[in-house]
Amino acid sequence: MEIIMTEMLWAVVLLVVGFVLLIKGADFFVEGSSSVAKMLKVPSIIIGLTIVAMGTSLPECAVSITASVTNNNALAVSNAIGSNIFNLVVCGFCALFNPLYVEKSTLKKEFPFSVVCAVLLLVCGYLGMQLGRADGIILLIVFVAFLVWMVRSALKARAAAGDDEYEVLPVWKCIVFIVGGIVAIKFGGDFVVNGASTVAAKLGLSQNLIGLTIVACGTSLPELVTSVVAARKNELDMALGNVIGSNIFNILFVLGIAATISPITFIMENVIDIVILVVMSVLVWAFAWTKKKLDRFEGIVMLALYVVYLVYICMR
Repeated sequence: MEIIMTEMLWAVVLLVVGFVLLIKGADFFVEGSSSVAKMLKVPSIIIGLTIVAMGTSLPECAVSITASVTNNNALAVSNAIGSNIFNLVVCGFCALFNPLYVEKSTLKKEFPFSVVCAVLLLVCGYLGMQLGRADGIILLIVFVAFLVWMVRSALKARAAAGDDEYEVLPVWKCIVFIVGGIVAIKFGGDFVVNGASTVAAKLGLSQNLIGLTIVACGTSLPELVTSVVAARKNELDMALGNVIGSNIFNILFVLGIAATISPITFIMENVIDIVILVVMSVLVWAFAWTKKKLDRFEGIVMLALYVVYLVYICMR
């Protein structure tokens, strides 16, 4: 009994330290990334879709790839799908603080592309009830095409930008903030996931449930904290870009790498979860399209739907 209490106490300490690292790391990361965007005259949405999204998706990447290497495929796929569903809720949470105004180009390009990625995952997974090496390679090829698209968009935006001067951080400080922020976010995410998983295991929760809830939410905490910090700093494009970019990155790169390393077997529950991901993605896209923004009411609806989803996966 004493050993269990000690392990629980250590897990709680890890949780607290992890949250501190996540919050401060996200603060530095957004500050550095924002300065880089202004310095290079690149729109914040593109920085959010690439640098910020990849940085905050490091925990998902580490967990899913490690799970794939150890042939723990259930955790690899449930972590990525659960994280993407939670990421959409991040938009709703950010909308509680500030309305998230969405550019028309984002509604026509990046947002629908994230939906297409979810549908592509559904098709690949459902056809053979697994994500094979060929599927993984296809996802990685699409990811490379996405990066090329983002780079070309950034170059066009930079060429069209004016000569307005912005107050930015020195280059060395931007590098320190971004790298230091990524490191803090990575270790903060690890600490939170390890602490939460220990607590969950001691309480007798199943591994699949842990993957869809505790681990998925834990590895998505960087996206949550980074997007909330960005929203509070009025970097709304970066907040939204982080969520969309992370969802694209999780499907195309994280699952692409994991499937290439070791084919991922799907069960019907995985297919149902991907269908829910597609439906929620379309719903958020529709919310954003109607008013060109996500407001507080829509944020509350998204949070309520996520609670319903949590109840569903706990009961099934």
